[in-house]
Amino acid sequence: MMTKHVLVPIADGSEDMEVVIISDILRRAGIEVTLASVGKQRQLTFAHGLKVTADAMLSDVTTQEFDMIVLPGGLPGAEHLRDSEELTAILKAQREAQKWVAAICASPVLVLMHHGLDKDAYITCHSSCHEQLDEEYGMPNEAVVVDEHEMLITSQGPGTAMRFALTLIEELLGFDAADDVEAPLCIFEDVYDEEEITEGSCDPSN
Repeated sequence: MMTKHVLVPIADGSEDMEVVIISDILRRAGIEVTLASVGKQRQLTFAHGLKVTADAMLSDVTTQEFDMIVLPGGLPGAEHLRDSEELTAILKAQREAQKWVAAICASPVLVLMHHGLDKDAYITCHSSCHEQLDEEYGMPNEAVVVDEHEMLITSQGPGTAMRFALTLIEELLGFDAADDVEAPLCIFEDVYDEEEITEGSCDPSN
């Protein structure tokens, strides 16, 4: 199987957890991930202070083809993605080529909806943006939404980033590949379910 290539545009103020989780999980599946800065330099500071160096400037990869483009959220990161003319052109070309685009957190609304790139696609987003979702196509109660017809995948935020990233693998490489990555991660879906928590388990006197 040929190596899949994924572009993750990033900016000052991108959501730390989303960028790290998405890029790490995809790489565990053998996917080549390019973190590309939409700003004026490769050295960036994310929304919660994490400092990173991008793999490349977005301007350096505009002629490359990617199997998927994944937009992290975070503020003001998503706004910087929205305002990048280069990224907008790349996203429009990706959509016209009927290739995968994915977005999480505020980016489904601030980037995709803003530029009309979500047309006729079912999407979700961060709870702070739910009111801006289309009544017909918005799915605010879903952690991850895959619209295979429109080749669009969206998710809600940092807490859903792991499931989002595994879903990206499933769409690019298949269920078995996603399962192979997920198996050793010890994911507990109901970790915050009160019924699953033993009363008094955190009491140091027990």
